[in-house]
Amino acid sequence: MRVRVGALLLLLTLLPSLSRAAEAPGAEERLKALEAKLTDLEFQLDQVRKSGDDVLFWLRLSDVAEIDKVSIAGPPNPRGTARYGIANERHPMRFAQYVFAPKKREAGRKYPVVVLPHGGVHGDFGTYHVHIVKEMLARGWVVLAPEYRGSTGYGKDFHDAIDYGGLEVDDVVAGLDWAVADLPYVDGNRAAIAGWSHGGLIALLAVMHHPEKFRAAYAGVPVTDLVTRLGYHEQSYEDLFAAKNHIGKKVVEDVDEYRKRSPVFWASKLKTPLLIHATTNDRDVNVIETENLVNALKAEGRKFEVRIYKDAPAGHSFNRIDTPFAKESRKEIWDFLEKHLGK
Repeated sequence: MRVRVGALLLLLTLLPSLSRAAEAPGAEERLKALEAKLTDLEFQLDQVRKSGDDVLFWLRLSDVAEIDKVSIAGPPNPRGTARYGIANERHPMRFAQYVFAPKKREAGRKYPVVVLPHGGVHGDFGTYHVHIVKEMLARGWVVLAPEYRGSTGYGKDFHDAIDYGGLEVDDVVAGLDWAVADLPYVDGNRAAIAGWSHGGLIALLAVMHHPEKFRAAYAGVPVTDLVTRLGYHEQSYEDLFAAKNHIGKKVVEDVDEYRKRSPVFWASKLKTPLLIHATTNDRDVNVIETENLVNALKAEGRKFEVRIYKDAPAGHSFNRIDTPFAKESRKEIWDFLEKHLGK
């Protein structure tokens, strides 16, 4: 929001110049050039904001955590531009991942690990996660927060590489694989994944497609059914998904593509212990999506736990805020994960 306000203020200062330019010869070309510069500036400001967020993580968590931000690689970007004769399939895509490890660790001991994918559509792992990370660290878990393709704060090319419900899930799994292979204190046999909203979709797809990698999963107010979701959301949301740098087609043009990216249609593959939370007053992810998932899992005879709250305070964010109600709900999550990860 701060970045967009800054870009808006800059636009207001440029309006007189834009007005004069519109009346001059070649005005259309110059206006397009100015629009491109403003777009570039918006992404640059977003990168500045992300750098500030990184500093805040260190300031707010350094007393309880060892913090690192690593650069690793996931699958290639199929929409990337081949250069110097090097095709996309030969060029795995780089992305960042936060690593939060309990500061007081015992030498030689391995610790459970929880993957925490952020929400979206486009988003990033911001410092509004600090209290969640603290609570996880207090349980003795290592926390991984992958900034998968499409995340904000890493420039336009990375933003436009989004593959919602597709390669972004592979990035998240690659982040876990890296930690298991590279961090001697991470116990790869005790891994879980937890996410809210779009992060909940990623958590569900990760365990449905890679059940051997996770002991447990949590999905809070999760996106589960893109076909239904695009039916109740506003037109601008559908336009976002149909954009060339996204799925590229509307639901009515390729229903199967949207089904492929929706956990509800993969219910038969669930093998991992799963806890789901939702609330009836969610204005972002309507509770019907959770109900659809629950019905699909029951039809497939899958085992899982679910709690649908009645009009929980704050709706979509109800158990990510700092209220006693939210903390009690999160305690249920941590207890569930601990039951499968061990202490």
